[in-house]
Amino acid sequence: MAIIPFDDRDGEIWLDGEFVPWRDAKVHVLTHGLHYGSCVFEGERVYDHEIFKSKEHTDRLFKSAELLAIDVPFSKAEIEAAKVETAKRAGFKDAYVRPVIWRGSGSMGVSAPEAGVRCAIAVWEWPAYFPPELLAKGIKMDIARWKRPGPQSAPCTAKAAGLYIICSLAKEEAEAKGCQDALMYDIEGNLAEATGAHIFFVKDGAIHTPELGNFIEGITRATVIDLARARGITVHERKIKPEELGSFEQCFLTGSAAEVTPVGEIGPNSYTVGEMTTQLREDYLKLVRRQLVLEQDLPPRVAVS
Repeated sequence: MAIIPFDDRDGEIWLDGEFVPWRDAKVHVLTHGLHYGSCVFEGERVYDHEIFKSKEHTDRLFKSAELLAIDVPFSKAEIEAAKVETAKRAGFKDAYVRPVIWRGSGSMGVSAPEAGVRCAIAVWEWPAYFPPELLAKGIKMDIARWKRPGPQSAPCTAKAAGLYIICSLAKEEAEAKGCQDALMYDIEGNLAEATGAHIFFVKDGAIHTPELGNFIEGITRATVIDLARARGITVHERKIKPEELGSFEQCFLTGSAAEVTPVGEIGPNSYTVGEMTTQLREDYLKLVRRQLVLEQDLPPRVAVS
């Protein structure tokens, strides 16, 4: 299937408070966010014309901007409304939503408080992050040579564009080896996350996942933890050493793009796509389409139709 370039599509993009034709949503080559990574973003999904966890994503977007000292020129309510209208104009039943905020081209240099701040929201169809045919046996993961930075060296809990270059490098290196993703360690040498998703393991009927602190808080991660605990499953959030990889029975990734994706291999270690992984994936896919309701998910979701 031919890939449609992202700069050559039909539709509209919300840019700095106005809707512009998709092909006209451009920035100058001398943009601070391009040169210095001063950019934050979110990845969200529309299911059945509703943005899932929209408010939580907007809250995290603003938190990321604050960590990068970016003063967002719109309120949370304005961003929420713009997401809804952008998704509505796109007209997709299921879609991906990308709000992005970056320093502009008003000035250049490492320190550029006069650069200005730009905002955009785009919506497009993106049905699956990993090939669906791999779900039965689980994806194959490499172990990245790159480590996630710690809080002393980077704003590691921000969803910031500059922090993703090592993720891009790790994923491209993994794909060159025939894998679909890569496991990254944190700066202390403990397990952290995949290149664009959080990681979970199953052992003796309980779930184990790396504790927060050296990577971004995951909205899907928190949702799946709630789903597991609603089923009475014990979830351990803790430091996990690399030597433990061979002791786990099941493994899966979570993320807005990845949803709940089974993992079959990490380096030399193999895992089964077991009942718990399958059940949590089914629960998540039901939850996002309102076929299952958690107590904390009772407030109205953001409808786009």
